[in-house]
Amino acid sequence: MREHYRHEGLDETELAAHPMDQFTRWFEQAALAAAKGLVYEPNAMVVSTAGAEGRPTSRTVLLKQYDEQGFVFYTNYDSRKAGDLAENPYVSLLFPWHAIARQIVVTGIARRTGRDETAAYFRSRPHGSQLGAWASAQSSVIYSRAELDASYEELKARYPEGEQVPVPPNWGGFRIAPQSVEFWQGRENRLHDRLRYMAEPDGSWRVERLSP
Repeated sequence: MREHYRHEGLDETELAAHPMDQFTRWFEQAALAAAKGLVYEPNAMVVSTAGAEGRPTSRTVLLKQYDEQGFVFYTNYDSRKAGDLAENPYVSLLFPWHAIARQIVVTGIARRTGRDETAAYFRSRPHGSQLGAWASAQSSVIYSRAELDASYEELKARYPEGEQVPVPPNWGGFRIAPQSVEFWQGRENRLHDRLRYMAEPDGSWRVERLSP
């Protein structure tokens, strides 16, 4: 199986000064492609972590916010990824927009969001998703789907639609402060464009081109 990329290239002169501004440009273009049915969930990203033993794991989560401070996702703090990040805060993010021959790779350091920020986001979630955050002891072993469904139904009876669901104490966000952000554009003959922002000690960003 082989795809031949013929999309336009990526030149250093086209880049924004800050990687988050460049991310905004590409994310908005991915969102437009999603509206045309070309990209599915452009805010889906692969999060890769490794605990103290250095064994990596990856999973797909949804980006819920981004700004100059970094990229935010939410999870159960008792999950495997949260356990890894407690031992080793270094993380990699991958946005795989295959249909438009683009991907973005981020490396950085994860820190928990504040409880006020977490609560504000939690209250913006659909009622069912709020209940789901309580029902699932994420990454723990369960004996059957019925066990999970029963937990959800119990919570649904306790907090019916319209009643405020409290924020779980073991649930919240992580903000990934980027140290490098690579923008990858597929090109013909596998001669892809790879431009990477690298954080400097003074807060500025250096751009370097990588060989494909």
